[in-house]
Amino acid sequence: MSVLPPDLPRLRTLVTYLRGELSRTEQALAAAEELEAATARKQPPPEPPAWLVERGIGVSRLPARVHTGDCWDSGKRCAPATAEQVRWLLAEGVPACPHCRPDAALGTE
Repeated sequence: MSVLPPDLPRLRTLVTYLRGELSRTEQALAAAEELEAATARKQPPPEPPAWLVERGIGVSRLPARVHTGDCWDSGKRCAPATAEQVRWLLAEGVPACPHCRPDAALGTE
């Protein structure tokens, strides 16, 4: 059973009303999205992690090198790590980045 009116004049009025509501809703949505984007722009960037583990290429993706969090030579294959994890990896023989020297920063060289 339909709740819509059966005659053309009332159906046209309803379509006009709904188009107006849709337009107002789209304007409100655009304003909310702009406000959210402005808020996101005002937030400071997140702090970089203190330590990074660079993974190798391939299926196993074993640790290849360790870095300090602000190292310029860290790539896309890096994941955040704790100081304890980096110390353990260094003790296991994972090489330290020669540029940022996390081993020196941790005193494990």
